[in-house]
Parts: sequence; C-alpha cells; structure tokens
Amino acid sequence: MRKFILSVGALLLIAMTACQNKSKTSAPKEEVAVQAETDIVKITPRYALVFKVTYTQDACLLDIQDPQNESGQAYHYALVPRGTKPARLPDGYTLIETPVRSVICMTSLQLSNFIKLDELEHVVGITSTRHLFNKEMNQRLKEGKTHKIGIEGNFDNEVIMSVNPDLILISPFKRGGYDALREVGIPLIPHLGYKEMTPLGQAEWIKFVGLLLGEEEKANERFEEISQRYIALMNLTERVNSRPVVFSGEMRGGNWYAVGGKSFLAQLFKDAGADYFLKDDEQSGGVTLDFETVYSQAAEADYWRIVNSYQGDFSYEALKEEDARYADFKAFRDKGVVYCNMRQKPFYESMPTEPEVVLADLIKVFHPGLLPDHEPKYYELLK
Repeated sequence: MRKFILSVGALLLIAMTACQNKSKTSAPKEEVAVQAETDIVKITPRYALVFKVTYTQDACLLDIQDPQNESGQAYHYALVPRGTKPARLPDGYTLIETPVRSVICMTSLQLSNFIKLDELEHVVGITSTRHLFNKEMNQRLKEGKTHKIGIEGNFDNEVIMSVNPDLILISPFKRGGYDALREVGIPLIPHLGYKEMTPLGQAEWIKFVGLLLGEEEKANERFEEISQRYIALMNLTERVNSRPVVFSGEMRGGNWYAVGGKSFLAQLFKDAGADYFLKDDEQSGGVTLDFETVYSQAAEADYWRIVNSYQGDFSYEALKEEDARYADFKAFRDKGVVYCNMRQKPFYESMPTEPEVVLADLIKVFHPGLLPDHEPKYYELLK
C-alpha cells in the first residue's frame, strides 16, 4: 500500500486520477478533487514490450499489442477509480473500474502473477487444475471460494455468471471459446505475458496485474527484487571462458518442436552463459523441424533441455525408449540432459515470476563453479 504524507484537509479528498491504489474509505462526491501527481504510484514497464501505460487527467490508459505483430489486433482500456465517471475518454477505449475486486484466470501464467503478489483472494475462477501445486489455491477450490469454469472452447457460462467476476483475463491466440464469454457481458482483457521475448519482460506482467488490483507499489517492489537478482546473476556469466551449446524440445507426432532464436528461452540460455542451437534464427515463437534438421545442428551440442509431464522418475532409458535416435546426441551420451518434470515441480504456476531462480538453475548446470551452493528448483541434470 502506498505511503502518504497528507494534511488534515487532504484526507477529505479522493483522487480522480486513474490507477489509484486501494482505499478502504471513500470521500463524499462533493469532496472529490484531483490527486497531486506526486502522490501517484505509477506503473512504468521497462522490459515488457507488449503492454504500455499512459497516465492522463481522466484515466490510466492501458494499451496491449504484440510488438512482433504490429498488424495484429490491439486492445485499449481506460482504467478509472471505481464509482467515478470520467469526463472524457479517447475513442476505442473500454472502461474498466479499478481496483478490480474479482478475476477469472485462464492460464497458469496469469495465475502466477497473483501468486507472486499474494493476491489469490481476487481469483474466483480458473480453468484447468492440472499440475496445480499452490496450497492456497487448492484450498480455495476445496472451500468453493474459487471455481473451475471448464476449459477453452467449452466454458461453463453458468458457473462464470454465478461468480460474476469484475473481469476475465484471456489468451486470445489460444483455442478460444471467447465469443460465448462476450455474451455474458463481463469485460475480457488479454494477458499476453507469454508473448514477451525476455524473462524479465514476462515477469514484469506482475505490474500489469498490480495495476488492475490497485497494488502498484507492491508490484513495483516485487519486480525490483526479481530484476536486481536476475541482473546480478546475468553479470556472473558475462566473462565465462566457454559457452556450451544447448538445444531444446522433443519429437511429437513426427515433428520436433522448438522455439526460435529471438525467443524467451533463447534469451534465458544466453543470460545463463550458453548458446542456443538456433541463436541465429530470427523467429520469436515456436518452430517445427524434422529430426534430421535438429540432428545436423545439435548432434554435438553439450546440453539438451527437456520439460515434460512424466509419470514416475524420468531417466535416460525412458528417453531412449521414446525414440532410439535420441541416444545419438552427444548431450545424451555425456549425460547432459537438463530436465524439469511438470508433475513434480510448479513449472507453469510460479516459474514465469521467478526468472532469477530459473536462471540460477541453468547457471548451476552450465557453469557450476559460479553457483556452487545453489539448490535447483526447476531445472537440474537428469540422473
């Protein structure tokens, strides 16, 4: 919560400036005045490129668009203090009252922001509970404080209407089913953290959620802790003598799925002091390759990053049983598989807001002498 130094008279005023933090009391309408510019705790993205925030006299303008797809749809919202009616808003902006009191989350990435901010009491609905580790959220589900709303393409509108959230966070580029949700009349806001190309950019979406909840100060403080630790770790690898090569992905249905050289993952490997095998690729999203193409570029790579959901303890033998050709990779032969099992670790629900922990895990693998005492949380060498 923000700290103010106010005169007695100022205590009678309530800000009409947008994006104000939570307040437990409201002044009478006739006492409303404009809050001083210096009293506002602002959200200013530094690494996130997909959302922008502009402060005006009448509203806080929130603009969302993937910078890698400038011809794609842009989303515009005007955030105003709850219960106020701004005199004017720009054309094309959807009005959202803040602080938002209740939200439905469609993805674990969205949920991770609420977990990091300790604001799960605002989450009244989620989709899948698969791989859900968080104790508080599981307890909320058990007590009926948070509800399952179905899956993308098959949402339960009756449940959604019964919880009546202030807004629903969506991922518009996924399978969808959002047309039916629009008919319910609840505002939909896209959360595009997964479109960010850097780990700090993705983690900075806690500021986006903090902005909606009126928790700007907390969000700024949490992100500052994350970014300072991340940068300190990144600086450790600036002068490493050798940079191992790492590749990622597995065969699925006859194709090898990986990500491009301008992706979040490629940046993470770079910051950890390694070279991604597709580092010269200009794509930021997923790429589909055949086995021969991957093998030609990664046969002698030092490490192989794998994330999957395996029942039991994954092993090199289990990996070889999936495809005998895997044993031909140097990273397989030399026991260089960097592994995370989503059945055992809270990968999607907390990893996005802990890039500094993920980075430390990878540095521990690639350059163990730099962090000899680090205990891995997500990634470690497969035994």
